[in-house]
Amino acid sequence: MAANRKKVLLPENMARAGWDLIRTRDDVEAVAYPPSLAMPDFHRFLAGAHGVILSYTPYHEAEMEASPVMQVVARIGVGYDSVAVPALTARRVPLMIAGTANSVSVAEHALFMMLTLAKRAAVLDPLVRAGRWHERYADMPVDLAGRTVLVIGFGRIGTRIAARCRAMEMTVLVYDPYVPAASVKQAGCEPVADLDTALPRADFVTIHCPKTAETTGMIDARRLALLRPGAFLVNTARGGIVEETALAAALAEKRLAGAGIDVFATEPVPADNPFLKLSSVVVSPHMAGVTVEATARMAIAAVNNVLSVFDGKPNRENVVNKEVLD
Repeated sequence: MAANRKKVLLPENMARAGWDLIRTRDDVEAVAYPPSLAMPDFHRFLAGAHGVILSYTPYHEAEMEASPVMQVVARIGVGYDSVAVPALTARRVPLMIAGTANSVSVAEHALFMMLTLAKRAAVLDPLVRAGRWHERYADMPVDLAGRTVLVIGFGRIGTRIAARCRAMEMTVLVYDPYVPAASVKQAGCEPVADLDTALPRADFVTIHCPKTAETTGMIDARRLALLRPGAFLVNTARGGIVEETALAAALAEKRLAGAGIDVFATEPVPADNPFLKLSSVVVSPHMAGVTVEATARMAIAAVNNVLSVFDGKPNRENVVNKEVLD
């Protein structure tokens, strides 16, 4: 048994592939914790931990203070709105995410939602089951081919959904102020510099940007009103980027044809959420990036991220607060 072992906390529900990887290291002690653990109990786990891997457990200033020897915090996934990055940065602790481990899965889910909405799957399936075949022409499907999609965010996921939309013979507009226009053009897409100008051109909008102070509430009532009648919106990024009340109103008034929503401002979703009453909405429980394959890839990525820090060679590409490495 190696001396000076590093203690790492891992969520009990992490995919087996990650557990198998970390158990190959004699210099690391892997400790399981329930992701739903009450925070005072979680703090007791953190007391002697050198690393922690988070699924949906939050990590804020109080958690950082409860982690006197913490060297690295990693997420199973790419979102980090539940982590107080400044608290980690102040103590020079890197926050690491799973890179491209679930990018394909989220892109596929976004395309699935677009197709489900366009082909009216949520409406037509019940017709057949209820023996209402004669009503099939009341809500006609539409094609993706020849339509225009606006991709908001052109990172790991946005680039992949754009490629899939191009394969569906769609015109792809891209809004991402942090990506050079030349890179967007090289991918066969059209860069747009102004979101307000791009929205009226879109038949579909799919969101793939992180949730930040800049993007919270980005798609509000004013911007929803800019969309052409009959447009569709898909959000597999984070709840809060789209103002839910405004979107629900636009759908209820049938100004928009439908929405696909995987992420919500409050999760789990309350029973009175207006989206649950709208047949034009397709919902899923924050599962876009959660597939059999993606969970294994994310677990392996999270473990490798932690080990890279312990080994003195942090995987810089996956570090959110890169300034702690300099």
